[in-house]
Amino acid sequence: MDAQAPVQRTGSEATRTTAGQWASVGVLSTSTFVVVTSEMLPVGVLTPMADGLGVSPGTAGFSLGVTGVVTAVAAPAVPRLLGALDRRAVLAVAMLVLAAGNALTASAQGSASLFLSRVVLGVGMGGVWGLAAAVAARLVAARDAALAVSATVGGVAAASVAGVPLGTLVGDGLGWRAAFASLAAVSVVLAAGLVAALPRLPRPAVSPGGEGPAGGAPLPRGAAVAAGLVAVAFLVTGHFAAYTYVRPLLEERTGLGQGTVALVLLLYGVFGLVGNFAAGALAARRARATVVGLAAGVCGALALLALLGAAAGPAVAGVALWGLAYGGVSVAGQIWMTQAAPHRVEQITGLYVGVFTGAIALGAFLGGVVVEGAGITPLLWSATALAAVSVAVGVLGRGAVPGARAGGGPVAASRDARDGAAA
Repeated sequence: MDAQAPVQRTGSEATRTTAGQWASVGVLSTSTFVVVTSEMLPVGVLTPMADGLGVSPGTAGFSLGVTGVVTAVAAPAVPRLLGALDRRAVLAVAMLVLAAGNALTASAQGSASLFLSRVVLGVGMGGVWGLAAAVAARLVAARDAALAVSATVGGVAAASVAGVPLGTLVGDGLGWRAAFASLAAVSVVLAAGLVAALPRLPRPAVSPGGEGPAGGAPLPRGAAVAAGLVAVAFLVTGHFAAYTYVRPLLEERTGLGQGTVALVLLLYGVFGLVGNFAAGALAARRARATVVGLAAGVCGALALLALLGAAAGPAVAGVALWGLAYGGVSVAGQIWMTQAAPHRVEQITGLYVGVFTGAIALGAFLGGVVVEGAGITPLLWSATALAAVSVAVGVLGRGAVPGARAGGGPVAASRDARDGAAA
């Protein structure tokens, strides 16, 4: 291929990031925002959604589990199956699949069609989320790679700030089906935006110290990787066991109305966005300690809700603390993983997202079982226990995580993410 072809002009090969390259990061971040909003919107519209489909809230909540299981399989598989395919095209197609999943959810008539729609959505979600962080580091100059990754993963936290609360407001005003239909339309627009804004991105070249092209390398191994994945798995499972049913918690146990619930979810999202960028800055230097601190915060918030959540004041305070702590988990865990395996960014990102979304599925499933069988308070204590296990794993787990100064993490990885055509 000609050395001057557009495919080679990636940001990681430049010394300065241009405005156009930052714009491409913005489109990618917006895509992760829509992906996670699509996944999590049932949380905000759970009660009317269950009523409209004629199912229990627990059954409607299981739809999150369906999406999580499919994404857990799709995300690790995508980087290993792509070969030399253009990552830009793969991301655009994945957004179209996401659009189809949202459209099918909007037209669902019962639990069977709902679950089918969430399977389709999970495939699209796995394609986007499984590649987003690795692609982000290739779009900008090497010195800006960590910020680009944080901004892209920040779309996850931003989905809680704006996506789920706005979706909840749309669902309350126009119906829950309109909320999912809107997401389908936005997903189609973003698919076109990815094609227009991103450069061509074939498989990354051979990674230094690796055994071949990154797309065909074995999955990363090591004590630091294992400890991080286990800690994140327990934390995300506990979080989603409780968070999937936060609306019934606030409505039934605390006694808040629909409008107030939407505002409390917005508060959760605002604190989550603060937590995302604060954790990103901290994790760049001390990833393990950051994840442990966030897990302790989630544990404390859930315990507060279990003990005092029947009163409005403590419940709102608990939700705010919950958002602040959990908002940083995704980016801090991502940085832990890329520091532990800096030369296998696509593979470690896919594996991390697979574990993360698998934990979402498990948490939604366990939450449904506990809330249907025992109620909200036992659910909160169960989730608190899982978060406490995450703290213990993070503290006691073996394996050092190299810091940013040692050359690990997204910045070093971006220097190795040259285009395959340049090899």
